[in-house]
Amino acid sequence: MKYNPLFLLVAILLCFVTKSFSQKGNYRITNGFGVVGGITQFDITTDNFITKESNGFVGGLTATVNIPVRWYDISFGMQLSENTIEISARPSMLSNRNPNEFIKYKMFAAQVAMLMHIKIIPNHFTIDLGPMLQYNGELELNEDAKKGYYINNYSNLIAGDISSISQFNINGAIGASVGIKNFKLKAQYIYGFTNILKKLNSQSLDASGGATSFKGNQTMLVLGGIISF
Repeated sequence: MKYNPLFLLVAILLCFVTKSFSQKGNYRITNGFGVVGGITQFDITTDNFITKESNGFVGGLTATVNIPVRWYDISFGMQLSENTIEISARPSMLSNRNPNEFIKYKMFAAQVAMLMHIKIIPNHFTIDLGPMLQYNGELELNEDAKKGYYINNYSNLIAGDISSISQFNINGAIGASVGIKNFKLKAQYIYGFTNILKKLNSQSLDASGGATSFKGNQTMLVLGGIISF
């Protein structure tokens, strides 16, 4: 997985916005940098599969344009995450054993976001929202031995068939940050606007017994902190 283009995009956007704002007015605009870390809860909202959210972790960097006389600041950030999701499956085509058994997948993702930080209490409490671009890997089974399990809601669809999901997605993020100037706790909810299962529709999968069109939107909850410099 190559992340260099995403880092380059963050740098270009930061330089552009900093230049744009610095030309307006005589007030001092400062840039800040931060390190982000936390845990995630990831899920895919879909009618195709029975899913259960699971935990992961996230880390990243942010660059903030602080605008003293405005009611908002702007930041650009990139974060890398390893997320997990559980999907209901059965050991054999006609098996009734462990009908509620869930098999676990993991998914790596790189996300680039441009966020507006609405200053509720300057330097202490902000509402954060904005768009996000995402490149993610495929769904990887945690246990190769379960690659031949059958996905519930379908007759013949096996666990290894659904790995190749769409890898470029557009998300929206909303959350809040609270703390002191150089350290804040943050909560963020990320919703995928694009169909993360769309790529499955082009793979001629055996969808007998269930919906033939695959559609799903990712959801991710991030709880963590940010140290600013």
